[in-house]
Order: sequence, then structure tokens, then C-alpha cells
Amino acid sequence: MKYATEELTARESLYIIAAMIQEAKGNVHRNNFYFLMWGWVIVAANLGMFALQQLGYAHPYAVWLITVPAWLYTIYSGFRRQKTAVITTHFDRISKWLWISFGITLFALVLFGYRINFQLNPVILLITAIPTTVAGVILEFKPLRFGGVIFWIGGLVCFIVPTTMQPLVGAVTISFGYLVPGYMLKGKQSANV
Repeated sequence: MKYATEELTARESLYIIAAMIQEAKGNVHRNNFYFLMWGWVIVAANLGMFALQQLGYAHPYAVWLITVPAWLYTIYSGFRRQKTAVITTHFDRISKWLWISFGITLFALVLFGYRINFQLNPVILLITAIPTTVAGVILEFKPLRFGGVIFWIGGLVCFIVPTTMQPLVGAVTISFGYLVPGYMLKGKQSANV
């Protein structure tokens, strides 16, 4: 390793910058697990809510309690991954705080959802478009940016369809907005290993 007082050549500087960019992309690529986990949890909750509505269950929204263990695992896993990260880049910090901000916004919506008669699906889908699209930009991964567009479309469709159909729209939106890009990202990660 060179001493701090030595000057780097242009080639060495470019190599260091390129290595840091690749590490940043690698850190974000490794987080495809969250897209897949949350995709399946939310699809299951939406489909469960739709099924419970069709069965006439008085509290179909209770199925959303399956997200509590997912949140706890996400928080635990995030702290564990942060401790073991080799390099934490500016992109990593942006991504982290983007998703934390998203989580806080979702928590507030759920907490005060009664004020809008718990008509949360359209709002949540529209808001989910933001971190999904930005994550796609950070990763330079078009399918994830397209996933953000899918969330905007799904949110708008939810405003149009009857309330009882919103969970189905949510399940389809999550499938194409999170799961498809998540599996593509996982495939890309596997190909790069």
C-alpha cells in the first residue's frame, strides 16, 4: 500500500474509483433479497385480504399482521449487513435513508389510515414508486425503474377500481414492480459471481 503522501497516477485513481463504484453496485445488488421477501409478503397479504373479503370475514385487514415479522427481520438484517459491509458508499447511505424514509411514511399511513377510511392501497402503491425508481437509478437497472412505473400505474388503477378489487391490483402491481425485477436482479447477481 502506498503512503498517503505519495501521489497516485491517473490509472491508479481511475482503478480506485471504478472499484468503489463496483462495490457500491454489489452492496445494492446483494439487497435484492429485500425486494423478493417484501414482494412475496405483500402479495400474500393482498391475496389473503381479498380472499377474506370474499369469505365475508369481518376484519380482512388482519392478514396484514404478517408484515410485522417481515419488518422486524428487515431491521435486524439491515443492522447485521451494515456491520459486515466491507465498504459503505455514498450510494449505500442514500439507499438506506431512502428506504428508512419510505418505511416511516408507511408507518404513518397505517397509523393514521383511519382518517382516510383505510383506503391505503392507491396511496401506498404511488409512494412505493419513488424508492423503487430511485433504487433502479442507483443500480442503473432498468427493470427496477420500470417497476417504479408499474407502481404508479397500479396506484392510479386502484383509485378507479372498486375497493374490494384493490388488493388484487396491489398483488399484481407488487408482482411486476418488485418480484420480477427482484428475480432479474438476483439472476444478474448470480451471473456476475
